[in-house]
Amino acid sequence: MKTIHVIGAGIDGQEAFGIQALEKIREADLLCGGERLLELFPDFVGETMSIDKNLGTLVETLQRHQGRAVVLASGDPLFFGIGRYLLRNLPDTLLEFLPNVTSVQYAFAKIREPWDDAVFISVHGRGLQKAIDRIIANDKAAILTDEINTPAAIAGALLERGCSGYRAYLCEDLGTADERIRITNISDLAGIDAAPLNVLLLIREFDEEEQAYVPTLGIPDDEFLTVKKLITKEEIRVVTLAKLKLRHDMCLWDIGAGSGSISIEADHLLPNGRIFAVERNEECRRFIKQNLQKFKTRNVQLVEGDAPQCLEELPDPDRVFIGGSGGHLWEILALVDQRLAAGGRIVLNAITLDTLTAANEYFGNAGYEVEVVTINIAKTRPLTNYKMFEAYNPVYILTAVKE
Repeated sequence: MKTIHVIGAGIDGQEAFGIQALEKIREADLLCGGERLLELFPDFVGETMSIDKNLGTLVETLQRHQGRAVVLASGDPLFFGIGRYLLRNLPDTLLEFLPNVTSVQYAFAKIREPWDDAVFISVHGRGLQKAIDRIIANDKAAILTDEINTPAAIAGALLERGCSGYRAYLCEDLGTADERIRITNISDLAGIDAAPLNVLLLIREFDEEEQAYVPTLGIPDDEFLTVKKLITKEEIRVVTLAKLKLRHDMCLWDIGAGSGSISIEADHLLPNGRIFAVERNEECRRFIKQNLQKFKTRNVQLVEGDAPQCLEELPDPDRVFIGGSGGHLWEILALVDQRLAAGGRIVLNAITLDTLTAANEYFGNAGYEVEVVTINIAKTRPLTNYKMFEAYNPVYILTAVKE
């Protein structure tokens, strides 16, 4: 009878296999695995196959083989392991999985740290950008590295993003005679040449500066660097974000980003999304870059250029915010209309009746469902003897939903 058992190896060699796993290996007539795992069973009498560089051949062999096959894997085969690959290429009814202790699980045990609240990241054959985004978004991370995306490379990328507030545990050669765990910081980690077999654990340590920017809705205006106060005010910003009705995985265009305040606030509402902050003014872009660095954004990409031309190469949006149009409002709206799916939303902030009238006319002709809200804000003046209110210019928030 044809069977394929995918069995996880533990940390401590053959003795880490359970009774059931060892029985399945003894009964097998084909044993597949990396050279290091095959060496654990020098007395195996059946056929063996090394899969260090032959995953495609492995699938072909398992498809042809009609007996009892065992595939050896590290730890849990379904945890960043070979299990996912086998399930994509073989009928799942043929596969049985026997997991073992993972290197990540073992590493957390060695440093005496709970791991149920950690995020797990593999950079094997993947780029660093998304991994760094996920690390920054969480307080505790376990990272499986490779020969390119090393612990030092990860530390360097974190330093570039201004995120150094982590205690780092570099866990090398776990379960071997050379096992070593080095406790360090991000700055020092960037200069460490780690062993090829490693797990990197990062645990955030808040300092006063980083603690100040824990995500909240309605970041004070004074926290943003901006040109001549070209910023969507805090209260207007909160209402604008509410009107956008963002979901976690949406794509947002922020056209006329100014200081980047809308993009920065939206970043925490779109943990799995993409945000494109579009700005043509060079001085504004310089401040946007500093703000993105300061607030450690994860999913915001600055787009330099004039709209609508620079919008052509962007992925289609689910939501669009227009804070400024540079005199090209109708051209921008025409392009957005072509790219926005049915049910998509455009939110436009206007401070003049001219802009409001032009936008309302366009959306009326294009068949959008339109709502306009006028916001009048007055705030008390700080550092004065009397509590007097200072009135701001009214802002018109237009929301257009594509039918």
